[in-house]
Amino acid sequence: MTTYKDSGVDVAAGDKASKAAYDASASTFASRKGMVGCPVYEEGGYAGLLDMGDHYLVMTDDGTGTKIDVALAAGNCKTLGSDLLAMVADDAVCTGAEVIAVSNTIDIAKVDPTIIGDLMRGLSEACAAQKIVIPAGEIAEVPGAVHSATWSATAVGIVAKDRVIDTKAITPGDVVIALKEHGARSNGFSLIRKILSEKLGKEWWKHEATSRKPKAESLSWGDLILTPSVVYHAAILELIGRHGKKRTINVKGVAHITGGGIGSKFRRVLKRSGCGAVLNALFAPPAWLTEIAEMGNVATEECYRTWCMGNGMMIVVDPSDADASLAILKKAGIAAQICGKIAKDSTIVVHAYDGTILKFPAS
Repeated sequence: MTTYKDSGVDVAAGDKASKAAYDASASTFASRKGMVGCPVYEEGGYAGLLDMGDHYLVMTDDGTGTKIDVALAAGNCKTLGSDLLAMVADDAVCTGAEVIAVSNTIDIAKVDPTIIGDLMRGLSEACAAQKIVIPAGEIAEVPGAVHSATWSATAVGIVAKDRVIDTKAITPGDVVIALKEHGARSNGFSLIRKILSEKLGKEWWKHEATSRKPKAESLSWGDLILTPSVVYHAAILELIGRHGKKRTINVKGVAHITGGGIGSKFRRVLKRSGCGAVLNALFAPPAWLTEIAEMGNVATEECYRTWCMGNGMMIVVDPSDADASLAILKKAGIAAQICGKIAKDSTIVVHAYDGTILKFPAS
């Protein structure tokens, strides 16, 4: 069995590092007590909240991970902007915030205007579609510090204090809605690269893929792996309302399913309520992703701990709001379906694509 750790990524060590980093960050909070911008302590949250009076300024930071290595090798950096924006904007909107701006930093071994141009045009197009601006950024030429390039961003959003999504309101019987993702977003690419390079060789991205979409079209593994992330931010705002606008749906929780998968990321919205969930009608993962899992003999549970497996975001609503929520998401261009219900027992039960029933207990 191949695991994510085999590719060089230790999730457990990462979790410990994240806690240590947050503890160090939280030690600065007292310095702004009683001042504008006083932070809200929320370990394990999707974003940081700064008290600005009647609203919070929301900040979050992330990057494209090693997906950029695939893009550079395949010579296609045009859609990576969607991945970068999705990682930060879709985290911030989980709090109820509308993202208004992102800044970004490109660390690259040698500046190439074509690569930079493709990256930034892709980010600009993705941002414009979400009504987000790019007021600042940095290009750092750092030979020796990076072998190719890394790309990260910080998102800044705003949410009125009385509009922060209150996950304490989640109760057993609430409906869970999954939002479809066609790719792997920007997570688990070290494992994807390891499996494909071992099976297909050094230039694996050039090989024609056996899982084709659409079937009449010939696609390479590089084409499939670089499937751009869906950015859900604007669609979620159609449910909860942009800043200053009326809320359409009383959304009780929003989870961005990234690294750690459903068991980790959906748990974040359940912590305060103490509930669990039974998720028995999730979207199936992309066929090419399950083919990679089969190539690498990756266990089903490991798949659901590493990738979103076709379910990029999940929202919790009252049963009376389920149909209206689905209609709004459909109008916004997002494929969504009811995937389960909130349960009293704290375990998250996942009915996997292959019939396996996975259980993720509360830690």
